[in-house]
Amino acid sequence: MDDPTAPPRTPSSSSSQLNTPPTMLRTPQALQSLTPSRHIDRLINFNHHQSPSRTIYSDRFIPSRSGSNFPLFDISNTPSEGRDDSSSAYGTLLRAALFGPDARGVVPPATPEKRSAIQMNPPSPNIFRFKTETRPSMHSLSPFGFDDVVTGAHHSPVKAPRKVPRSPYKVLDAPALQDDFYLNLVDWSSHNVLAVGLGNCVYLWNACSSKVTKLCDLGIDDSVCSVGWAQRGTHLAVGTSNGKVQIWDASHCRRVRTMEGHRLRIGALAWSSSMLSSGSRDKTILQRDIRAQEDFVSKLSGHKSEVCGLKWSYDNRELASGGNDNRLFVWNQHSTQPVLKYCEHTAAVKAIAWSPHLHGLLASGGGTADRCIRFWNTTTNSHLSCMDTGSQVCNLVWSKNVNELVSTHGYSQNQIIVWRYPTMSKLATLTGHSYRVLYLAISPDGQTIVTGAGDETLRFWNVFPSPKSQNTESEIGASSLGRTIIRLCRDLKRLRREMK
Repeated sequence: MDDPTAPPRTPSSSSSQLNTPPTMLRTPQALQSLTPSRHIDRLINFNHHQSPSRTIYSDRFIPSRSGSNFPLFDISNTPSEGRDDSSSAYGTLLRAALFGPDARGVVPPATPEKRSAIQMNPPSPNIFRFKTETRPSMHSLSPFGFDDVVTGAHHSPVKAPRKVPRSPYKVLDAPALQDDFYLNLVDWSSHNVLAVGLGNCVYLWNACSSKVTKLCDLGIDDSVCSVGWAQRGTHLAVGTSNGKVQIWDASHCRRVRTMEGHRLRIGALAWSSSMLSSGSRDKTILQRDIRAQEDFVSKLSGHKSEVCGLKWSYDNRELASGGNDNRLFVWNQHSTQPVLKYCEHTAAVKAIAWSPHLHGLLASGGGTADRCIRFWNTTTNSHLSCMDTGSQVCNLVWSKNVNELVSTHGYSQNQIIVWRYPTMSKLATLTGHSYRVLYLAISPDGQTIVTGAGDETLRFWNVFPSPKSQNTESEIGASSLGRTIIRLCRDLKRLRREMK
C-alpha cells in the first residue's frame, strides 16, 4: 500500500536513483546533431581513433558493477577472466611469450573500478568458495618456446607415442629355414603372397586366403639361397646354390627361364622394372634384362668378398650393394664400377634400405663386429649419422606410411626394433625369436612385417599405421592448429589491450 505522507516523486529524483547512461538523458536536439555519416564514421573508427579528451557513449544500458561483491564469491568482475581455470595460466604463458621469461609477475594495472571493489570487499577464503582439485593440462600452449618458464603449468606432449603390439598376431612353422646370415629367403609380393625358401623348395603363402602352394623343388643337388618378387608381383626370381637364377610365373606355377653367369651361390636379388640384379659369393653382381636373350647384359665388379645385400632405389636410378668385405657401394644404371664407396662399417653389410620419403637417403647395417646403423645421403655423398644398436644388424626396412624403419638383429639379443627417423628414438622392441632374426619382409599395405629365424618360425607383427589413419591425423592436426592460431591471435590482442 502506498504511503500517503511520502512526497511526490519528480522526474529528476527518479532519474538519479537509476544508473542511467548519460546518452539516455540527452535532448533530442543533441541526438539530431549526429548526422548518419558521422555516426557511421564513428562506428568504423571506434577501435582505432579514440579521442582522449572526449568520451564516446553507446545507446546500451550497462549496469554499474563497482558495487557488486564479486570477490566474496571468488568471482572476477571482468568477463575475460571468467572463462575457466586454465585462462589464468594461459594468459601467463602469453605474457611470457610476449615480454620474456622475466615478465611472469607482470599483471595488468587495475582500473579504479577494480581497485575500489577489491578494497571495499576483501575476498573471504572460507565462504561459498568452490575450488577444483584438478586442473586441465595446458598441452604446451605457448608456441614461442617458453614452455618451462611458468611455474605450476604442467606440460605434456601434444601427441602420445604410438603403441606397437609387443606380440606377433600370427606364427607359422617354417621347417628347414636355414640359419645363414648371407642368404635372403623371404619376400612379400605386391599381390600379398609370401615366398619362402625352405631347403631345396620354394613355398608360397597367400596372406588373403592362408593357402600354401609348393612352387618348385630344386632337387637334392641344389638348394634355395635367395628369392625376390618382381615389382608387379607375378614373377619370382630364385637364386640357387649352383649359381643359377630361375624365373617362375607364380600364378601358373611354371618356370619361365633359367639364367647362368655366376660360379657360386646367389645370395642376393633385386628387381628394377624388367632388370634383375643378382649378387653372388663369386664377388660379382650381374645385371640381367629378362627381355633379352643373353643371360646378363653387364657385370659389376668391386667387392672383395661375397655380395650379401642388394637394393634398388625407389626411382630405379641407383643400386646399393653390401658385401662381406664390410663395404657399401652405390652404382648407377650404366656403371660397371661403383660411383660411391662407403667403408665405415667394420663387419659384413647385409642390411640395406632406401628411404621412400627422401630422395638419396640410404640406411645400412653392419654385422656382429659393427652393430651400427648408418645413414647416407647419396646425392651429396655424405655420411649423416650412426646409431650403435648393440647387436648384429641383419635386416632393415623403411615404412612407406610414416618416417620410421625396422631393424632385425642377431647376436646377441635377437630382437626387432622400430625406430623413428631422424631422431632414432625407439618406438618398440619386439622379442620372441630364439635365433638370429635373419629374414624380414613387409606387406604391400606397409602395415605388417614378417620375420624369419633359425628357430624355423615365421612371425607376423603389426608395427606401422595405415596410410588412411595418417591422412586423418594430418587433417585433424591441421584443423586443430588453425583453431589454436585463431585463439592465440584473439588472446594476444586482449593481452596487449590489458597491458596498456
